[in-house]
Amino acid sequence: MVDMTLYTAFLVAALALCVSPGPDMMFIVAVGGRGGPRAGVMAAFGVACAMLVHAVAAALGLSALFTTLPTLYHVLRWAGAAYLLYLAVKAFRDRSVPGEEDPALRGTGMRRAFWQGAITNLLNPKVILFNVAFLPQFADPSLGHVPGQLLLLGGTLVVMGFLWDGFVGLLSGRLAGLLRRNARVNRWLNIVSGTVFTGLAVRLVVASPK
Repeated sequence: MVDMTLYTAFLVAALALCVSPGPDMMFIVAVGGRGGPRAGVMAAFGVACAMLVHAVAAALGLSALFTTLPTLYHVLRWAGAAYLLYLAVKAFRDRSVPGEEDPALRGTGMRRAFWQGAITNLLNPKVILFNVAFLPQFADPSLGHVPGQLLLLGGTLVVMGFLWDGFVGLLSGRLAGLLRRNARVNRWLNIVSGTVFTGLAVRLVVASPK
């Protein structure tokens, strides 16, 4: 179904992409820093699920709409930036005290981390264009079943990304958890997270659709 030479090259390229710091990784680190290791992992899972949606869209040819409809690209870009700014404001205004969270609300917090990761990735048109440009390079039309090849490539990227991002989210959450025992440090971590969210929003706004 796939050219193993191309697939091997894809694995090498995908690994390099996964371990390179990028917007998704920065977001996951920020969420893990604010919510702890489980929140970091759930944010990574949300990003992975969104990446799977992007992979399916690329395999079906839906992602190509963004190359022919610039308005759709810009609408999604501004929506993503607005959502990141919303998260930044929440982080800056957070005055919670470490350890005061109600255990009954932890499940809600995990779901929130998941959806934050998923929505942030889904509203990033650069990810959509990346899939359009990157995945087809490792598909061989002569073998047929190009959508199936793209799904396999996209699924592989999703799994690799989640394994690495989940580890990053877990590690950042644990390190931040050690620091959050101090209320002043806890406040500082919220400010750092808010700054990261703001930076990602600005980056999304100024990014060109190349």
